[in-house]
Amino acid sequence: MKTLKMTTVIVALIIATGFTSRLVAQELNGREIVEKVYNLPTGDDQTSNLTMTLINKSGKQRIRKIKQFTKDLGDVEKSIMFFQSPADVKNTSFMSWTYDDESKSDDQWIYLPALKKVKRISSDSKNDYFMGSDFTYDDLGDRKLDDDTHELVGEETIDGVDYYVVESTPKDEEYMYSKTKTWIRKDNFIGLKKEFYDEDEDLLKILKIKKFEEISGFLVITSSEMENVQKNHRTTMILNNVEINTSIPTSKFSERMMMRGM
Repeated sequence: MKTLKMTTVIVALIIATGFTSRLVAQELNGREIVEKVYNLPTGDDQTSNLTMTLINKSGKQRIRKIKQFTKDLGDVEKSIMFFQSPADVKNTSFMSWTYDDESKSDDQWIYLPALKKVKRISSDSKNDYFMGSDFTYDDLGDRKLDDDTHELVGEETIDGVDYYVVESTPKDEEYMYSKTKTWIRKDNFIGLKKEFYDEDEDLLKILKIKKFEEISGFLVITSSEMENVQKNHRTTMILNNVEINTSIPTSKFSERMMMRGM
């Protein structure tokens, strides 16, 4: 599950893309399986409409409409999203730059129209939840392959589809999750589910992929849900009007554009 780039995901939440289905001839270890997830091609850029629905334990919903753009520049992937509704979040924008360089952390910014100021997300704030959703700022960024130790802990067949089950443990003992566990399809290396465990190793959240479809030759996750099982709160993400490789200008991804909006 390519949750490591969730703004692509989400924002990143949340995209997995085209991979020719085939049987894996040799035995793969946990790191090799996750590396294949990381290396799924995503196209040069993508534009889409995102509907984010926040659902509390009483079933009450808050629906947010977002326009988002992503562009892969080779050594950096840039994404930006603009909140279009409801009124209390309209014109808020969020931007993330994810670097291929293993030594560089993501850069993230948020623009709050009430303050008329772009704020950089500090490393201390990466554990905060994004706009009331069940995704943290860290979830929306890119977790580097070697930030974790990946172990193949099992294989399962669900509804006739074969999966690898990989457990990833952070090398940084201060990281907000003690481990994650991911169910990854053997045929195309898209994840069905990812479990997040808190510092006490109790289950905290579950990310489920509800639907993916082929668009312009790529497999794109178009429906997903993150559930915080401890708070009984859910966030659903539905993508539509997805367009790939439309030559989005690099100038789209700037603080000036965040303030200018749509």
